Amino acid sequence: MNAEEICGIERSRLRSLAEPDLELARLLHAVDYQLITPTGSPLSKEQYLGLISSGALRYRAFEPVSEIAVRLGADYALLRYQAHIRIEEGDHTADFVCWHIDSYELRDGHWQAVWSQATKAGA
Repeated sequence: MNAEEICGIERSRLRSLAEPDLELARLLHAVDYQLITPTGSPLSKEQYLGLISSGALRYRAFEPVSEIAVRLGADYALLRYQAHIRIEEGDHTADFVCWHIDSYELRDGHWQAVWSQATKAGA
């Protein structure tokens, strides 16, 4: 695995959340995955994907707008980048840029996201 390949997996993960392709999203997120949202709320994999599955959270855009920096080990990868996000939650729409830090682990021969944290970028 090299940095370019892990960046490709990350882009696939973002597309799976935005389309949504929940089958792929479930494969790319570890069973113990946790997201810390821009508002500081922790969400488990099931909570996060459940919001997307129910339509309570809809990504209209989720795309990197900076280079994806990668630190790669034998069985882990850390990624950091900025992404443009446009979401709909019920009647509320938000459009912003966030810094993302994502950690991946190689588990049973597959790279899976384990932790993600999103922080709104300063104005």
